Amino acid sequence: MDAKELRPIVAGLFARGRGRTVRVAIEQEYVVAAADGSGVPIERVRRAVAGAIAAPYVSFEPGGQLELSLPPSLSPVRELRALTADLRHHLTRTGITLTAIPVDPRHDVPLQLTSSRYVAMQAHFDTIGPAGRRMMRRTASTQICLDWWPGSAGLEQWRVLNLAGPFLAAAFARDGGRLSTWLDVDPARTGFDDRVLHGDDPVASYADFALGASPFVDGLTEHLTTLFPPVRPRGSYLEVRFLDAQELPGAERAIAILTSLMYDDVRRRNVLRALERTDLAELWRASAAGVLDREVAA
Repeated sequence: MDAKELRPIVAGLFARGRGRTVRVAIEQEYVVAAADGSGVPIERVRRAVAGAIAAPYVSFEPGGQLELSLPPSLSPVRELRALTADLRHHLTRTGITLTAIPVDPRHDVPLQLTSSRYVAMQAHFDTIGPAGRRMMRRTASTQICLDWWPGSAGLEQWRVLNLAGPFLAAAFARDGGRLSTWLDVDPARTGFDDRVLHGDDPVASYADFALGASPFVDGLTEHLTTLFPPVRPRGSYLEVRFLDAQELPGAERAIAILTSLMYDDVRRRNVLRALERTDLAELWRASAAGVLDREVAA
């Protein structure tokens, strides 16, 4: 990969917004199953939700997990509640269930999305171990997207989400071992440590992170989509990826905490002062192992 060509593309990921907006978008992933607990082909799920209000916001993960990706909103929980109820109404009539759990308990989940990208991704992960297949086919998350501000506040937002990540992951951890799976997938492209925070230039740090991950797709832009850090830069917003899939009460609490960290200047700076000297790699391992004190995390 050419570092000079990569840097401007990464800079676009760190462009940030122009104002101090305070919206939230949710990407809620669900494990899908038939009434008897068996798997369900994606096309059957598509047909079942075709008439749902939520249908335009539905996509799928490689193992058939359903993702409900809602647009930015000032009332995200209300919309998530309404559209999830709408989806479940349509799916229940055809004997399909949606469950917000972090790991599908079935061990025989097939790869349902077989595009060249996903096949190449699975082949790459297979060179490292079995965690890649588990991650792709069986894990589910509640991903929360938050407006990214310009200036020094935006730099603080980037740092605080990364530094607070292990504590928040521990506070919202559920059974299943999703986070430990992610830590075993490919450390060079998941970055559960402080590598994206090195130095004063986040673009340079992230470009170095990208250069350290083995490419298995063509093109620099496509390569960047195969990186899965705990917090992903998305131009005008930041995507929090480290939470286990949450039921609605958990999602509501997580949104309240994350918006406070991101949009409250005093709270954000207090947390930064408390966490700046933490060892992120050690904290992520402790969080994944379930030994990071949940009371401290809370």
